[in-house]
Amino acid sequence: MIADKTIRLFQSTTAQFEPKRRLTVSEWADANRILTTESSAEPGPWRTDRAPYQREIMDSIDHPDTEEVVIMASAQVGKTEFLLNVTGSYIDQDPCPIMHMLPNEDLIDSYSKKRLTPMIDASLALSTKIAGKKSRDSSNTIEEKSFPGGYVTIVGANSAANLSSRPIRVVLCDEVDRYPVSAGREGDPVALATKRTTTFHNRKHLYVSTPIDKDTSRIYQLYADSTMEQWCLPCPHCGELQPLTFSPGIVFEHYTSESGEIVVTKAEYRCSQCGLLGSEKEWKRGVGAWVARKQHSRRRGFHINQLSSPWSSWAGVAREFLAAKRDGTDKLKVFINTVLGEPWEDKTERLDEEGLMKRQETYEYEVPEGVKLLTAAVDTQDDRFEIEVIGWGAGKESWRIEYHRIYGDLNQAQAWNELDEYLKRTWGGAGGRRFRIVGAFVDSGGHFTDDVYRFTAAREARRIFAIKGQGISAKTAKFVPLIARHSKTQIHNATLITLGVDEGKTKVSDALKVAEPGPLYCHFPLSDKGYSYEYFRGLTAEVQKTKRQEGVQYKVWVKVRDRNEPWDLAVYNRAVVELLSPPLDTMDPISIAPEDLDKPRPNRTATGKPKRRGSRGIN
Repeated sequence: MIADKTIRLFQSTTAQFEPKRRLTVSEWADANRILTTESSAEPGPWRTDRAPYQREIMDSIDHPDTEEVVIMASAQVGKTEFLLNVTGSYIDQDPCPIMHMLPNEDLIDSYSKKRLTPMIDASLALSTKIAGKKSRDSSNTIEEKSFPGGYVTIVGANSAANLSSRPIRVVLCDEVDRYPVSAGREGDPVALATKRTTTFHNRKHLYVSTPIDKDTSRIYQLYADSTMEQWCLPCPHCGELQPLTFSPGIVFEHYTSESGEIVVTKAEYRCSQCGLLGSEKEWKRGVGAWVARKQHSRRRGFHINQLSSPWSSWAGVAREFLAAKRDGTDKLKVFINTVLGEPWEDKTERLDEEGLMKRQETYEYEVPEGVKLLTAAVDTQDDRFEIEVIGWGAGKESWRIEYHRIYGDLNQAQAWNELDEYLKRTWGGAGGRRFRIVGAFVDSGGHFTDDVYRFTAAREARRIFAIKGQGISAKTAKFVPLIARHSKTQIHNATLITLGVDEGKTKVSDALKVAEPGPLYCHFPLSDKGYSYEYFRGLTAEVQKTKRQEGVQYKVWVKVRDRNEPWDLAVYNRAVVELLSPPLDTMDPISIAPEDLDKPRPNRTATGKPKRRGSRGIN
């Protein structure tokens, strides 16, 4: 009896000194992670079983033979949550220096306040290790949070200084396809960050992203050089494991309502082996598994799309596909990237000037049926203005109306007065209706910047604005939207709109490649309206080429001919219609009936509604 008590006493004593078993990342998240309303549509305790594919992805980082994990994924599958759970697990169980790298520094504040901090505050295991956000402890800042044994730092991939200092053991790279090619002059930001881990034998690198362009996608290249694992589900009929692919797997029925809404009434999946159809519930009820397509000694790669996500439905995916197909290449790219989690591959050959000239057609009117509004773009040269007027219809289908030049001395008022009169003129449509220009951009580059500011400042009520282009440098690049920002010039108080010209050129190029009339298709008139062989040479004066810098591929637009004004004006016109954002699919044409031609022109918005008195902003 005494011996038994002694044995139990020793067992109890020694148990207190036994090392605590380290939980896997998924086990740690299930035990400690609380989702809040700030960061989740499903607040409450974290449940890995909510999306079973998450377990192996998260737990793979703990394997001693795995140094790198790559996740190429769509939206709505929990990509950022993987990173946060890994962070929480290391803070609590294996403290060390951790780095979160975002595409640029502008995202740090939002990521820290809306994702990382809520996770820390909601978890007792983390909040007891990191000073509260209301504390005066300087170890807890927006960019860095310290804890016993380590810290978490958040950096932008465009900041060379933050990528080349202290040692880091765990590097977590979010949305790597949005990274610049080079962090300033220092080189590839991924290489800079991972170089900081070389002193740690147990270093870890985690790369997460939605892919963008196949030729330049970092995440696709990393995934292709990995185990290339796919999440597979068993067929409910034959039991064969297989990855879920949209085509040819998803089979759906749909119709379009009278209001134009796409309604998917049924969506099923056809087994690639037995050919039988099964419902979404039947397929997702199965026990899935990750199946590797390659062997790799240290890098595991995972690909997951919305077809397996509990937060997406197959009917919803089918509806998004139909809408993207209807709306053209712009939306189809987004669908491929964000819904299927696949990189976009442009298989269309580049159009040349002769191919575009063959599209010329005879318009019944100056402004053909289908046009809802007109925009204009103006390029300033030393001895002339080059102007193009374009009509826009549903789905951004476009009709070139006129390409015009005004020659003169731009240092004199006469040339500017002629430009003003041209932008006031009208073009005829069906039924005797007349169309006016509802908005125009004037390029402020070149030798007449002040004149452009003076001209546009006095005409902003007509939505005539000055613009300047911002290109993407390989050294400082981050995604620049077509309408990048607005500002006011100091002297003339003119609105200056900065355009992301690389994005604009891609949009114009994609539209020119559309082969059939419909969304994004470009029509050209067979007339004396300026659409000569010279015009089409200028419209095809730039091409996109893939270059490589320090092992990283990126795309740039390069001139293949000196005269490219038609190309630039096409970009500016596309930017005008994106700035105005009119409801082209549903609106009535903005035109003037014959009986109203002599009446004073009302001050209207791009949608045709009267503008509020006193308003001077951009609608």
